[in-house]
Amino acid sequence: MSLPPRTEPGRLLDGRYRLLTHLADGGMASVWLALDERLEREVALKIMRSGLAADPEFVERFRQEARSAARLSHPGLVAMFDQGRDGDDMFLVMEFVPGRTLRQLVTDEAPVGPGPALDIIDRVLDALAAAHRAGMVHRDVKPENVIVRHDGSLKVADFGLTRAVAAATTGGQPGVLLGTVSYLSPEQVEHGSADARSDVYACGLILYELLTGRKAFDGETAIHVAYQHVHGSVPAPSTTVPELPEALDRLVALATARDPGQRPDNAADLLVEVRRTRSILGLPALLAPVATTTARLDISQLSSHAATQATAPVTTADPDGTVPRPTADPTTGRPPDPPPSLVDVADGASHDGAHGGSASLDRTAALPIVREQDALPQPPAATTGPRRRRLLLPVLLLLLALGAGAGWWFLLGPGATTVVPKVATLQLTDAQTALAANHLVGSVTEVFDETVPKGQVISSAPAAGASLHRGDTVALTTSKGQERYAAPALVKTKAADAKAVLAGVNLALGTSTAAYDETIPEGSIVSQDPPAGTAMKRGAPVSIVVSKGREPIPIADWRGKPMADAVAALTKAGLKVTQGTPANSDTVAKGNVLEQSPVKGTLFKGDTVTLVESKGPVLVQVPNVVSMQRTKAVKALEALGFRVNVENLFGGFFGTVRFQDPAGGSMAPKGSTVTIRVV
Repeated sequence: MSLPPRTEPGRLLDGRYRLLTHLADGGMASVWLALDERLEREVALKIMRSGLAADPEFVERFRQEARSAARLSHPGLVAMFDQGRDGDDMFLVMEFVPGRTLRQLVTDEAPVGPGPALDIIDRVLDALAAAHRAGMVHRDVKPENVIVRHDGSLKVADFGLTRAVAAATTGGQPGVLLGTVSYLSPEQVEHGSADARSDVYACGLILYELLTGRKAFDGETAIHVAYQHVHGSVPAPSTTVPELPEALDRLVALATARDPGQRPDNAADLLVEVRRTRSILGLPALLAPVATTTARLDISQLSSHAATQATAPVTTADPDGTVPRPTADPTTGRPPDPPPSLVDVADGASHDGAHGGSASLDRTAALPIVREQDALPQPPAATTGPRRRRLLLPVLLLLLALGAGAGWWFLLGPGATTVVPKVATLQLTDAQTALAANHLVGSVTEVFDETVPKGQVISSAPAAGASLHRGDTVALTTSKGQERYAAPALVKTKAADAKAVLAGVNLALGTSTAAYDETIPEGSIVSQDPPAGTAMKRGAPVSIVVSKGREPIPIADWRGKPMADAVAALTKAGLKVTQGTPANSDTVAKGNVLEQSPVKGTLFKGDTVTLVESKGPVLVQVPNVVSMQRTKAVKALEALGFRVNVENLFGGFFGTVRFQDPAGGSMAPKGSTVTIRVV
């Protein structure tokens, strides 16, 4: 078995990398913080165990895998800068990422709850997906190879190293197997083969551990653990944490199927399932606290992405931004009955009139003047010839006068006849002139007509061509134009009066719908169609929208949910949000809503909702109990409200505290757990 590399601070490797501080030891290598003196930057230097450099196959595979890993570029992957050899030592130069491993986070925080767990595995899969797309498989995905930065971001480390070591080691070496066996896929245990689905399996195990706080398979020996991978099934997380949703059980089962063919093909495919599960669960389930969680990490840094993707913005407006108007009361199916009140509405319609004129004819005529003495009979003349002639002359004159009068009567006077001219389609003045020319008089009647223009003659009675005596009257029917009535102004008037108002101007009430309105009182008219002043046919309908009053806004309970989400949702609903003085809470996470007033019921647009933000639990300074006796240390910690986890080393024979976490003097939430190790 290869031995850990022997080295010390200050050593210069390859004439370039100065070792500064020893960071950690693993089954394959020792990790140091080093200074790249050429570029003057800090790097993480991983020195392989001694003896590996003596294997030519390992050296060649090591170089190939390091070059492949160096080509990967993703913010979630620890960057590979260089690889080299110094004497008998092979080493890798990587990006130095300050923080702690996911193993430490799981140890200290798990179970972390659905939202943070899905967000952590989301980021791990996002990084692995980039490698899988490039044709690279990690083969040793585990919490120890995921680094959590202080800002909450994650980076996956050690690409390429496992495959190189596999060329020079065997699974029977305890130092190699024990470091990875908890996350090996069944095919890795049975055949030593691994592909992208093996990384998927390991991610499923990490998700299980995040959700439950324990490994899926555990045992006293590596062989026992490996046997469970091959012959057992990963238990459902809800068997350990009952409040976990069934969707998380299905997700873990999918990722950890024993048959690789039943798993997602790669990290990108599993990432799709993770995000689908997050969407199915929704924000309340994602943010639901786990009863056993004792968080000292600011999980909000990790779960903000989950909260963002689970919130599903809701739209309730028409494309033009107006609120849709319901057609009926939701309980009765009919528009609400308006209150019985009255208003007076003036009728502004006017009616046109016309006056017809009459033509007069001069019926006087010159008649022959017959003097009375000329008309009297004269006594017979004494003589017969000339006297008789004198007697016949007056008779002839009388006969001539009578004939002239009769001729005037029948030819020029009332006894004369005439023909009715064609006056239809003429303007009224032109028709009157035509009648006068034919010694006729016109009487006028006006009617509405949809086709004949106003002022034009529609017909005459008698019709054109009829024979009348001079001076007779012809009845003319003329057009008043189209029959139209102006729609009255109904907006802001009582809906109960609309029908009567419309009937007064020869119009009818059309459809009546209801809608909420912030300014028009309930029962009054919000709008009408067509608008006021529109010319309409007799009996045409005018539709109205009746106000249901201000729209009630139901209040959601935002307690325990992110303050930012609550403010955004309430503001979008048209409510005003005021924030009270933030307060501490042992149950509500920092940044979430601690108090809300009102909590339920309905408000109206512009009303106020008061929210109080949680500052999280009260932080208490952890006392220094190192060197104390176990009983005294436990009492001191419990007196400050801490829970105490005692780990006995070598049986705890002396009862003296040699280590504590968190360290003395640090701040920790009241009620959180302090671990002490007693010798």
